[in-house]
Amino acid sequence: MNRLSKEKSPYLLQHAANPVDWYPWGAEALQRARDQNRPILVSIGYSACHWCHVMERESFEDAAIATIMNVNFINIKVDREERPDVDAIFMEAVQALNGQGGWPLNVFLTPDGRPFFGGTYFPPRPAHGLPSWEQVLTSVASTYRDRINDVLHNAEALTDYVRRSQILQGPAEDLSPDLLRSALDSLQSHFDWQNGGLGGAPKFPQSLGLEFVLRMWNCFGADTDLQFIRSTLDHMANGGLYDQLGGGFHRYTVDATWTVPHFEKMLYDNALLARLYLHGFQATGDIRYRKICERTLSYMKRDLRAPEGGFYSAQDADSEGVEGQYYVWTPADFQRILTADEAMVMSLRFGVADDGNFEGKTILTCQLTPPEIAMRAGLSEAAVDKLEEESRMKLFEARADRVPPATDTKILTSWNGLAISALAESGRILNRPDFVTLARQAADFLLLELRPAGSLVRSYRDGPSTIPAFLEDYACLVDALLCLHESDSETTYLSAAIDLAAEMVELFWDQESKLFFDVSLASVETVARPRSLFDSPIPSGTAAASMALSRLGALTGDMRYEPYVRTTLLSVADLMRRAPMGFPALLSSLDFYLSPQMQVAIVGNPAEDDTRGLLDVVHSIYLPNSVVVAGASDASPILRGRQRLDGTATAYICRQMSCRMPTNDPEQLRGQLQEVAKA
Repeated sequence: MNRLSKEKSPYLLQHAANPVDWYPWGAEALQRARDQNRPILVSIGYSACHWCHVMERESFEDAAIATIMNVNFINIKVDREERPDVDAIFMEAVQALNGQGGWPLNVFLTPDGRPFFGGTYFPPRPAHGLPSWEQVLTSVASTYRDRINDVLHNAEALTDYVRRSQILQGPAEDLSPDLLRSALDSLQSHFDWQNGGLGGAPKFPQSLGLEFVLRMWNCFGADTDLQFIRSTLDHMANGGLYDQLGGGFHRYTVDATWTVPHFEKMLYDNALLARLYLHGFQATGDIRYRKICERTLSYMKRDLRAPEGGFYSAQDADSEGVEGQYYVWTPADFQRILTADEAMVMSLRFGVADDGNFEGKTILTCQLTPPEIAMRAGLSEAAVDKLEEESRMKLFEARADRVPPATDTKILTSWNGLAISALAESGRILNRPDFVTLARQAADFLLLELRPAGSLVRSYRDGPSTIPAFLEDYACLVDALLCLHESDSETTYLSAAIDLAAEMVELFWDQESKLFFDVSLASVETVARPRSLFDSPIPSGTAAASMALSRLGALTGDMRYEPYVRTTLLSVADLMRRAPMGFPALLSSLDFYLSPQMQVAIVGNPAEDDTRGLLDVVHSIYLPNSVVVAGASDASPILRGRQRLDGTATAYICRQMSCRMPTNDPEQLRGQLQEVAKA
C-alpha cells in the first residue's frame, strides 16, 4: 500500500495498492521533489472516469512501469473533484501544449511546481499515433537529466502563459439585451434539429446552454426556441442517455442520437437536468417532463443519498470490469423475466432484438409509443400500459440482482448545492414536500458537518476533508439555501446564505481585477491563482456567484451585492460576446440582472388550501427572473409588513420598485403575473 491508503477520496483509494509510490497533492510531495531535485508527475482523474481506470490497469498496476515512475519522478495522484484548483491550472497548461485536454490528465512539473510537459491517456504500447506511457516516462526523464535548460525554458514559458490566462482585459462599456440576443443567435447555429441538443457526437446534455435557450424564449418569445427545447427534452428522455428503468441520466452519449451512453452517472448532471425538465414542464405544461424530473430526483434519493443526508458524487460506468454491463439486455433476459405478452410489449417498446445496439446487447431506448404497440400487437392501449407498468417493475427488480456499478461516496459541497436547489425548487413547484424535506436534510448536513471549524470545506467522506471550499462551493450552497428559503420560508436558511455570501466576497473577490478568483488567497498552492470563467458541465464559480448574489439581493432588497454582480458581468462581457457557448450560466445571470426582477410574496400558510391555490397559479407559469416566498408576514424580508386581506392568503407582486394591488383571487393573480411578465 502507498500513501494514498490514508486518503478519503474513493478515487485516490482505488490507487492505494498500485506499485507506484503515489503521494496525495500536498506539502510533503512538493518538498520531497525540491529536496531530491526530481521532476514531479501529477496524474489527475476521478472515480467514474472510464479511461482513468483503463490507464490504471494497463500502466499503474504494472510493476516494471511503476519502477520507472518511482526511480525518476515524485508521483502525485489528484482527484479532480476534490481539487478543481489543481486540475484547472494543469488542464490550462496541457491545453496550451496540445490544443486539447481531458482525463486522465498527466502533467510533468519541475521540482518547484512549474509544468513543462503533459498529455491525457497514454497506452501501454504505441497505438493510434500515441507513444506508450513507458516511452513518455523515459523520454521526459532523459530530457530532464540531459537538457535541463530546455525544460526550464519550457516551464517558464508555460507558467507565464498560465498566469496570463487568469488575467482579463478591461471591462466592457455597458451591458445590454443585445448581448443576450447575439449569444442566442450563436447558440442557434449549434441546434441539432434532427436529434435535439447542441452540436454533434459525442453528445453532452449541456443543461446550462438549454436553460439559457429556454430563458431566451421567455425573453424574446420565439416559438422556434421552445420547439427546439421540446425536441431536445423528448430525444434525451427517449434515448439511452436516460436510464429507462431506474431513472436518472448518464453523462453523455458517444453518438449524436442519444443512443449509446458513457454509462457513468454524475450527481451534478442529474441535479441540473431535473431542474431543466422542471422548467420545461412549467413552460409547456407537458406532464411527461414533470415525470422525468420526479424520476430523476427519485433516482438521486435511491442511489446517491448518503445516510447522513448528503448526496454522493457519482456512479461508475463499469460493473464487473465491463462498461455498461449493468444496463444492457438481451431477448433471452426478457423471456426469462417476463411473461410472453410482457416480453413482446417491452421488446417493441425498447427495441430489444438479437443483434442489439451495443456490443450484441441492447441499451434500452423508447422505440414505439404505447398506441403504436397496441396497434402492432392487437391489444388495447390500456392493456399495453398495464403490461408496461408491471414489466418495468419486474425488470428493475431483476436488474437490482446484478453487480451494480461502484459509487463514489465522497460528498462535494458544490454538487450537493446543485442537488439541494433541484430538490427544493421541484418540491415547491410540484407540491412535493418530500423533496423539500430531502433538500432540508442535505442542507442541514452541509451546514453542520462541512463547517468543522466555522469555515466551509470542499468535501466529506468519513468526516470532513481539510481542503478549504472553493468559490463554486460557496456560490452553489448560497443559491441552494435561497431555494430552500423560497420553499419553506425558513429564516435560518436565509441567514446562513447571507453569512456565507459575506464570507464568499471576503475570500474570493479581487479588488484589483474586479472579479472573483476560484480559491482564496491563503489557499493558493499552484503556480497561479486559478480563475475558471468558462462553464464546465456545472456553472463556473464566477457564474454561480453572480446568480446567487443577484437572487440574494432580490430576496432581501439589500443592494450591497449589486456592484459585485455588475462588475463581474462587465468584466466578462467581451468574452461572452465572442464565445457564448462557454458562458451559458453567466449569460443566464446577465438575463436575471438585466430583467426587472419580480418579487412574489404570498402571506399565508403554505399548508392551507387558500395559500396553496395562489402558489399553484404562480408555479404554473415559467418565471425565471422571479423570487417567490410564501409564509407569515415576518418570515422573509419580502413578506415583511404585508397582511392578509379579509383573513385570507394574499399575494403581492412587485417589479422595478412598483407593486400591483394585493389580491387573494387566484385568477386575478394569474392575470397580474401574465401582465407583469410581458411588461
